[in-house]
Amino acid sequence: QVQLVESGGGLVQAGGSLRLSCAASGRTFSNYAMGWFRQPPGKERGFVAGISWTGGSQYYADSVKGRFTISRDNAKNTVYLQMNSLNPEDPAVYYCARGIEVRPTARRYEYAYWGQGAQVTVSS
Repeated sequence: QVQLVESGGGLVQAGGSLRLSCAASGRTFSNYAMGWFRQPPGKERGFVAGISWTGGSQYYADSVKGRFTISRDNAKNTVYLQMNSLNPEDPAVYYCARGIEVRPTARRYEYAYWGQGAQVTVSS
């Protein structure tokens, strides 16, 4: 059984930064890609960023490219999302997810396990 637990969400002013963490249980963390998705109020859950099993490849949604950075520490079974220059388009519940293969993907159905979500709020 794989469990994912996000932390680091909260309230930040526009232009500010937050770092989300996602701690995974289980010994197979390093064998799979990881991803971050977000779901704004009343909208569909959408892809934010993905990272390959080694961390060597990252993949971003256009809306966050240049502002967000995904990284992972396989020794700690943890994936991170550094979010800079947060703006009023970014508030959402952010979810981490474990992929079903080594390469990152933007497709939700290619992620098998999901965390409970972390709320990010941006004040103007």
